[in-house]
Amino acid sequence: MTDARTTYADIGQTVSLSAPAVKRRVDRLRSVGVIKGFTAVVDPKAVGWTTEAFVELFCTGRTTPAQITLATRQHAEVVGAYTVSGEADALVHIRAADIQHLEQVLERLRAEPFITSTRSMIVLSRLGD
Repeated sequence: MTDARTTYADIGQTVSLSAPAVKRRVDRLRSVGVIKGFTAVVDPKAVGWTTEAFVELFCTGRTTPAQITLATRQHAEVVGAYTVSGEADALVHIRAADIQHLEQVLERLRAEPFITSTRSMIVLSRLGD
């Protein structure tokens, strides 16, 4: 999980298996859905997205999680979206270049017909990573 580019041989050395045995196990884990994919982790600062916010979405009564998912996936700035308990219906994690960019993302989200209001919390600093 730490580095998807680690070779089967290196993993095998760590867990005392041959590279072909590691490959068979990885293939099996992929086939049963334990491993869903391999991704690259991009440093948001490197692409200029240094503003970060968590936004609570308040929706109309019959809004489904599927509608929220579809709406949030339309925005590259949304890095996570979750249905939650409490007052809000969903919590959205957004990264943007600056406050103006964040405001534009919020305006696009608020344009969804089922979103009645939002409440934003801008991240001042990350504690660990």
